[in-house]
Amino acid sequence: MIVVYGIGLLLAGLFAINAVLAYQAKHIEPLFWSTFYYQLKLLPLLFATNLMIGYGIKYCYKSFGSLTVALSLSKCLEILICVVMGYWFLKEIPTWKTYLGLAVIAGGFIITKWK
Repeated sequence: MIVVYGIGLLLAGLFAINAVLAYQAKHIEPLFWSTFYYQLKLLPLLFATNLMIGYGIKYCYKSFGSLTVALSLSKCLEILICVVMGYWFLKEIPTWKTYLGLAVIAGGFIITKWK
């Protein structure tokens, strides 16, 4: 059950932080003060997302017993979320290279889990 909590926290934290950055890339002007003000307003949310990601990795590490597996899982989830955010905010359609990259990461995750 602890792995479900870990993956849930990772998904929520990574989704929130990537949504904040994708929104910034699309809707906030690249001027310093407008970006500074946007980041300052979202500081509590960024703090909460960092806590979620940290505890998600901690719970996955406790569940799998390997930090490599926990970090590989979080990286795979992050790349998958980045693809979703790219489509959602910027209407970028993933290419075959994107799917190949996700398959390589998933394959690496499976290989690190083998004994």
